[in-house]
Amino acid sequence: MKAYINELLKRTDLIKYLVVSGLKSQNKNSYLGFFWWLLDPLLQVVIYYFVVVIIFQRARGADYGIYLATGLIAWRWMATSISTATRSIISQSGIITQVYLPKVTFPLCTVLSQMINFGFGLIVIALCFVFFQIKPGLANIWLPFVISIQFLFLLALSMMIAYLSVFIRDMELLVTHLLRLWFYGSPVIWYADMVPERVSWIIHINPATIFLMSYRSIMINNAAPDVMALTLIGFLSSISIFLLLYLYTNYEHKIIKAL
Repeated sequence: MKAYINELLKRTDLIKYLVVSGLKSQNKNSYLGFFWWLLDPLLQVVIYYFVVVIIFQRARGADYGIYLATGLIAWRWMATSISTATRSIISQSGIITQVYLPKVTFPLCTVLSQMINFGFGLIVIALCFVFFQIKPGLANIWLPFVISIQFLFLLALSMMIAYLSVFIRDMELLVTHLLRLWFYGSPVIWYADMVPERVSWIIHINPATIFLMSYRSIMINNAAPDVMALTLIGFLSSISIFLLLYLYTNYEHKIIKAL
């Protein structure tokens, strides 16, 4: 495994290239180009805000705009990373069958690309702060910690899904439906206290809930996130990454045969 990790570290230039090319390919044929990195999350927030607040009038108070923005943009990083991971290895079959590369490179680049997109989403959140006249607090210093834990969580999940997708080609369709269920089962656009108390534990063991509540605690309440819960997720994610690296190291040859 040590040799595998060293081989991965030698490919930092390739990783940078794949991350940049992945970002460019998302909007390469669009008229507005890179401007979509800002416009896409902004439009998503505006549409949900219009439906929930204007049409159904289900929001509570003026802070719902920030509540919605943080939820949608944090979820967007999760959903796009996981959905893109399903094809991260399969889509590079031409390269993989000709040149040796650590296959974990591809889900890693997927998560890194989407993390950069998340950075543009944070700009959208900042614009929402200005629009709703909300002053950011000192608790924002916790953001790098939450982002780091979410990165580890998504990397572990993406590594697993990318590997399984090579052998189970229906994984892409399955993940699409599971993400939809996960979205509506997480407090992205609705409030966590809307769930009946007898089943609220299901919501609170949901990792997405912990990330969403962490961002909202920092940005809306100017308070520290749930450090214990985040640390536990980070610890379990790190163990999962280690085990998955072992899997990739010893069974990577099967990927080439399956492709």
